[in-house]
Amino acid sequence: MNFDFSADEVFEMAEQLEKNGADFYRNSAANISDEKNRKVLLDLAAMEDEHGKIFAEMRASLTSRDKESSTFDPEEETMAYLKALVDTRVFFKKEIDTSSMKEILKAALVAEKDAIVFFMGLKDLVPENLGKNRLEDIIQEEMSHIKLIGNMLAKTGA
Repeated sequence: MNFDFSADEVFEMAEQLEKNGADFYRNSAANISDEKNRKVLLDLAAMEDEHGKIFAEMRASLTSRDKESSTFDPEEETMAYLKALVDTRVFFKKEIDTSSMKEILKAALVAEKDAIVFFMGLKDLVPENLGKNRLEDIIQEEMSHIKLIGNMLAKTGA
């Protein structure tokens, strides 16, 4: 099946991606005893929450025409595909030693890189008038997460 995504579907997928990221950071923070590291992870979760709000606002501003899908999809396979893609490609649930900041950071680095690739692909699907520039801002912030996480990882001796 060929998938053509509506703007509504794209933003819904992006919201879920950010929720998954925030959940990952919060769950990891719960298993870290070092208060400084816990705070860093909770700050990253808060950033992901903020991105989710931006996508929700972008989605809420869509017109009914923007929400229409160009693909006949009575079984809603498109959304099932998108959900599976988001849940398995980025911040997917996998076995990570969440008591080890080093392992958390390694997994976070991979997930943030995957998120950037994902959002860069979405950029081509988002028209200028629906917030393409805001998507670019989020990509830049995700890149700053990579720098932050990379620096933290280097301090762990990885």
